[in-house]
Amino acid sequence: MVVPELRPWRAAGPHVARIADAVRPRLARAAETVRPRLARVAEAVGPRSARPDRPGSPRVPRPKTWQFTATAATAGLALAAGVVTAAGPWDSAGQRTAERDRAVALEAARGADHGGGRAHAGTPPHGSQAAPPAVPVLTGLDGTAATVRSAPGGEALGTVLDPLLGDPALGSRSAAVVDVATGERLHATGSGKALVPASTTKIATAVAALSAMGADHRITTRAVYEPDTEEVVLVGGGDPTLTAREDAGELASLRDLAERTAAALAKRGVREVTLSYDTTLYEGATLHPIGVNPNIAAVTPLMVDEARTDGSTSGPAPRVADPAADAARRFGELLGEHGVKTTPPGPSKATTRASTLAAVSSPPLAALVERMLTHSDNDLAEALARHTALATGESADFAGAGAAITARLEQLGLSTKGADIKDGSGLDRRDKLTADLLTDLLVKAGDPTHPELRPALTGLPVAGFTGTLAGRYTDGAAGVVRAKTGTLTGVNTLAGTVVDKDGRLLAFAFLANGTTDPTAAQSALDKAATALAECGCR
Repeated sequence: MVVPELRPWRAAGPHVARIADAVRPRLARAAETVRPRLARVAEAVGPRSARPDRPGSPRVPRPKTWQFTATAATAGLALAAGVVTAAGPWDSAGQRTAERDRAVALEAARGADHGGGRAHAGTPPHGSQAAPPAVPVLTGLDGTAATVRSAPGGEALGTVLDPLLGDPALGSRSAAVVDVATGERLHATGSGKALVPASTTKIATAVAALSAMGADHRITTRAVYEPDTEEVVLVGGGDPTLTAREDAGELASLRDLAERTAAALAKRGVREVTLSYDTTLYEGATLHPIGVNPNIAAVTPLMVDEARTDGSTSGPAPRVADPAADAARRFGELLGEHGVKTTPPGPSKATTRASTLAAVSSPPLAALVERMLTHSDNDLAEALARHTALATGESADFAGAGAAITARLEQLGLSTKGADIKDGSGLDRRDKLTADLLTDLLVKAGDPTHPELRPALTGLPVAGFTGTLAGRYTDGAAGVVRAKTGTLTGVNTLAGTVVDKDGRLLAFAFLANGTTDPTAAQSALDKAATALAECGCR
């Protein structure tokens, strides 16, 4: 395999060029590693078929005998792209579509998408020219010995990491580093100590949801008709990505639902209805324990555009007080545009006599998980936690969701000793996870026998490039660290994967509680992850 020349990428801007320069040597080594494997898989898979874009499209069979983990991505490994696209949620360049689109957004806005940025971060651009994605280093995870070099030594790793993790800015901390290919624990510092994980909890939510429902699962929102009362009921299915924007892209569209509902009513000769909405899918309180907060809307199975009022698509934002009522009101307005007169909407429950007028479905769960992880989407995290509860017979409330996630991880053979999961997002300060469990989750997501879990890796933000890591690692490890961040007052965490300088894929988890300077704590965690990327450590 020939590693492509990277000079033309400089046209995309200095940011992408720096990433290309940083990882090109590792790309060359990884290319040599995976070349024979690619040839075998390409022969087995055959010509690549297009992935279905819409609900109802024919499904593409996914090979289960071999899987890749993309730690960043490029068009350079074209052969790999053909294989990987058939096996998971990647685009024709072998990279997550969201990541490619994010490259364009970053080049245009020169900013990040977390912490209040209002550049509509996370919205796919609509230009004709997409910027190249981050450079990938593909590491095979089939357990063979065909790796560039052996895993780092524990003693050498400790020599590098211990001084960095001993930074006083990190307060009480725990850490673990694991070789993803073998599952061998290479380094541990208090790794079994349960600490507040903040948003790294979303890794547990992702793995549990994918395990319970499968990567192809979609969430459906329906409009049903009660013939006895001539009532149209908008039934919330628990899809917080349901959108009323004119350009919905791959998201479920409230506009489409209204148009199709109006057409179905016209066939019945009905032009005036009572409008209601059904939120009975979930149970318990709708207010997250954190209280009213711009980081999350009320947790309800019916909302539009995550109840945001400022047009944003990620990060903190003002929210409507009653997302379900707001969604139904907007649905009624859209029905009116198609000639259907409605009453002001009120809460109700669809009966078994109701017939479905129209329905729209979310993108596949694989894409939802990636969005949740890349942008640390709290609304989506809580929705996926509740769907995990529904799929496993638990109550669809905070307690049931936490219990469902824990039980699902245990069914995967993971030890949850010390873990206490209170929500799906990690906003609850009562959450407790260990560095051991977080790294075990990442290793499990890379297990070739569990390809359905792969989006828990591909969705991780890329250092210096996407999501909550877009503005970090600009001076080191850009493009080779993928990690989920976690930040609460006094809490700084980081968990993800990194390819070291010898091409070995490592999983790591660093948790710090009792931090008093969030900037210093974040910097210390980034230095530790960068040290892993630069370490041969033998």
